Amino acid sequence: MLETMKNSRIFARGRGGIGSLRPGVRWGLGLAVVVACYCLPAARAQVSPSGDEGGLTISAGALGSGYSLQYGNRKMFAVTAIVDADTRRRIGIEGEGRWIEFRQTANVHAQTYSGGVRYHFNVGRFQPYVKGLIGLGDFNFPYNLATGHYFIVTAGGGVDYRLNARIHIRAADVEYQDWPQFTFGNMTSIGVSAGVRVRVF
Repeated sequence: MLETMKNSRIFARGRGGIGSLRPGVRWGLGLAVVVACYCLPAARAQVSPSGDEGGLTISAGALGSGYSLQYGNRKMFAVTAIVDADTRRRIGIEGEGRWIEFRQTANVHAQTYSGGVRYHFNVGRFQPYVKGLIGLGDFNFPYNLATGHYFIVTAGGGVDYRLNARIHIRAADVEYQDWPQFTFGNMTSIGVSAGVRVRVF
């Protein structure tokens, strides 16, 4: 068991590659790439000096998160940084970094770095949204015996509340995260976050 954990980094990389993913994960990855290729040119084409009604807005924010890791059924806390680039077509891009570092046991912790597509719409001051992200996760095994680097897929959604033209409260953000190439078999995590994002452009 100890030797297996020491070699988890090699094992994780050995199983890597898009070709080794389950068909459903490969399909979701392909869909995310197609949608991203569609919305990136649209976002660039809509940038104009027309003031607040321009075609692209960029926001950054910080969130506090509660996360449940399937590995050992751990309940932990995290901090999250987000960057959103949204267009008037309701399609945008979200990037996030999450550090699941708090309330550790046996020094188990994780970090994830993801990006993908976000679809949003406005209902008064509220902005519901859904998102699909892909990225990388770093996992630290008990007592620092090994670390692993893995491909991750995330599906989520939530709602923002607009305080004014610049400041939005992220009232709730829910994510389901899949680690399909985790060393000891597929692992999932579920998280709930809340915080604030501020329009910077």
